[in-house]
Amino acid sequence: MAIHNAIIAIDFDGTVVTHAYPKVGEDAGAVPVLKDLLAHGCRLILYTMRSGALLEDAENWFKEREIPLWAVNSNPKQGSWTSSPKVHADLYIDDSALGCPICFPLGESRPVADWEGIRKRLVEEGFLD
Repeated sequence: MAIHNAIIAIDFDGTVVTHAYPKVGEDAGAVPVLKDLLAHGCRLILYTMRSGALLEDAENWFKEREIPLWAVNSNPKQGSWTSSPKVHADLYIDDSALGCPICFPLGESRPVADWEGIRKRLVEEGFLD
């Protein structure tokens, strides 16, 4: 049984897209997995170091792929119980996180998040069926 309504914080560069900062890289294979998470009632928070126009570029990437974000760099519900600046989530997906599956796409010198491996882990942990 899947965990529904989970809050998932997702990094952008090197996770959702390949490394190309300050430009937006290519899709790292995240789109079908993110859409599956949404279908399971999960709420997605874009959790990134980008700001200003560069953050808008990342937000537009999600809009163009019809992946609604619940929030950006914040959790709208946590202000009622904490003043901590750390974004609260049930799960964080980040290419720099210990244990995040990574891969080297053809022609890339830096690793990116491996979304096939992430999907497998999400199923194992009950976030997806």
